[in-house]
Amino acid sequence: MTVVDLTSGNLSARISTGGGIVLGLWWERDNGRIPLLREAPRDDADALASGCYPLVPFGNRVKDNRFRFNGRDCSFKPNTDWDKHYLHGEGWQANWSIEQQTSSSLELSFNHAADGKSPYAYAAIQRFALQDDAFELTLSVTNRGGDPLPFGLGWHPYFPMTPKTTLFAPARKYWTEVEDWLPGEATEIPADVDFSKPRGLPHHWVNNGFEGWCGEAQIVWPERRARLSLTADPLFRHAFVFVSDTSFDPAFKRDYFCFEPMSHLANGHNLPGLGDLAVLEPGETLTGSICMKPAIWTDQ
Repeated sequence: MTVVDLTSGNLSARISTGGGIVLGLWWERDNGRIPLLREAPRDDADALASGCYPLVPFGNRVKDNRFRFNGRDCSFKPNTDWDKHYLHGEGWQANWSIEQQTSSSLELSFNHAADGKSPYAYAAIQRFALQDDAFELTLSVTNRGGDPLPFGLGWHPYFPMTPKTTLFAPARKYWTEVEDWLPGEATEIPADVDFSKPRGLPHHWVNNGFEGWCGEAQIVWPERRARLSLTADPLFRHAFVFVSDTSFDPAFKRDYFCFEPMSHLANGHNLPGLGDLAVLEPGETLTGSICMKPAIWTDQ
C-alpha cells in the first residue's frame, strides 16, 4: 500500500493504493481547513473507513448472487464476512498500481481475472486530479473476458454531516429497500428524502436508490459557510443515499452520510433493460467522471 498526497491551490487530497480510496479531501480557507469528504482515521484505513471508494465492475448487490445473461447462468460468492452478497465489485478491496503521478494528479490501475467469487475479468483505471479549484475523479473498466457482460461504474463517497447539513439532488423515482439490503420497487419519492430542494438528512436509516438523478448535487454546511457542488457525466443517471444508524453501526454519531453516483440501478442484472448497466463486448471500455467543487456559502 502506498499513500499519495495531492495539492493544487487551496485543495489537497490523500489517496491510498489500497482499495484505490480517497483518505481525505480538504479545502484551505481563512478560517481553517475544511474537510469535504469524511477523513479516514489513519493512512492504513480500509475502504469502509475512507472518504470515498470506487465501485467497479458495478455497484451494490445482485439478488441471490446470480443472474442470467445471453443464455449463460452467472453467479457470485460473498466478498465480505458481514453480507451474504457479493458487494460493490473488487475495486474497493484491490491493491491498485500507480501508473502516472504528478503533484496534483494520480492514475491507478488494477486487473481482475474471473475467479470463484465473480465471473468478471476486467481492467480498471482510476484517475484523480486537482485542477481549476475542483477535484475530478475518472473511472474506467475494460472487459478482458471472452464473452460480453453487463458492467457499471460508481463511487461511494462519505460526506461530513453537521446538524445543519443539507443535500440537493433532484431525481425522478425512489427505490424501496427490502430484506438483505436489496432494492424493492420504484415508487414516488417520500417527502423526507425528496432532495429536489435543499433538505436536511433524515434522522433514521436510509439505504435507497434514486432513479433518474439529474447529475447535479449540492451539499451545504452552513456552520462552516461552505458548499460543495458535485456534477457527473450523463453516464451517471442514478444515485444511492445512505444514512446509517446505531443498530447497524454502534459507533455512528450522525457525522457522515453517503451520496453515491452510479451508472445503473442496484440489482440491475435482474431488472428490465439491465437497470442501465452497459453491455461491454470483449475489449470494450466504459468510462465516466464526476467533479466536486467547493465554494463559500452564504444564506443571502
